[in-house]
Amino acid sequence: MATTASSADDQHTTGQAQPSPAQMEALLLAEAAEHAHASRASNTHRAYASDWGQFTAWCAEAKRQALPASPRTVVLYLTVNAQRLKVSTLQRRLSAISACHKAAGHPTPTADPGVRQVWRGIVRTHGRRPHEATPTGTETVRDVLAALDDSVGGLRDKALLLLAYAGAFRRSELVALDVADVEEVEEGLVATIRRAKTDQEGRGRRVGIPRGEHPETCPVLAFRAWLDAARITDGPVFRPIDRHGNVKPDRLRAQAVSIVLKRGAERAGLDPELFSSHSLRSGHVIQAARHGVAEEIIMAQTGHRSVAMPRRYIREGTLFSENSAAALGL
Repeated sequence: MATTASSADDQHTTGQAQPSPAQMEALLLAEAAEHAHASRASNTHRAYASDWGQFTAWCAEAKRQALPASPRTVVLYLTVNAQRLKVSTLQRRLSAISACHKAAGHPTPTADPGVRQVWRGIVRTHGRRPHEATPTGTETVRDVLAALDDSVGGLRDKALLLLAYAGAFRRSELVALDVADVEEVEEGLVATIRRAKTDQEGRGRRVGIPRGEHPETCPVLAFRAWLDAARITDGPVFRPIDRHGNVKPDRLRAQAVSIVLKRGAERAGLDPELFSSHSLRSGHVIQAARHGVAEEIIMAQTGHRSVAMPRRYIREGTLFSENSAAALGL
């Protein structure tokens, strides 16, 4: 009787019967869905903050106003990054630009017809793959390095990518390096290539790698940090690392250079299919040419015997600095 009275009192107090187990489960699932939605919203906010930071950094370097940004600025940003970033990454960047403008009470430049037309063109053409790997300029290298962590594997990958880029090495030359082949001097590193593709006699050549202007992209600091973390004092410089973070004594295979770059590119929001180990070598040539480095100096760094191949990339790097159209008075 007491139980019945208690049940009646409960029903009277709540105004309805207690939910059944099935109803309770449905309520809990609905609450869980709300939590999941809140989590997605939080992740979205974090992604927007990161994407907005990338956009404002680009605007600062390009000396353009980020807020409010003009449609022309957004068009230039899309065009510069169309070949570097995935469509999905660019789409998120546009969403972040729009959201930040709305939050600040400004009209969003992404709604401009000109911006939308350029965006549609990028979406249509982005799926086409180039016949050869995309060269990596210094900006792309910085993006990839920023996506690496400070684990032993991250330190190895950072050293590998910076030496590959600064030294303009072929992948076979890079992985063939032993500790004894690399000497640290006041100006940077001197790497001795014992045998190269164009040096079948094994006469060797010495490659200078200057210290970087910025600690986060200095090849010398990255090289030393990797050797210290891996406790390598002799033998191969670059070695495999197992899934437990243990450094193996073997030499890294040449194919691993592309894998490291592609993996880093993907983490940085870039399309990994656009890059290969050759991207670092060709990117070095283009970047050096853009800064006015003479052809013979570039070839001395890359080890090219024939001028045909480096000239292709030198021409790419000087498309506007050495351009006859600039003298037409247009």
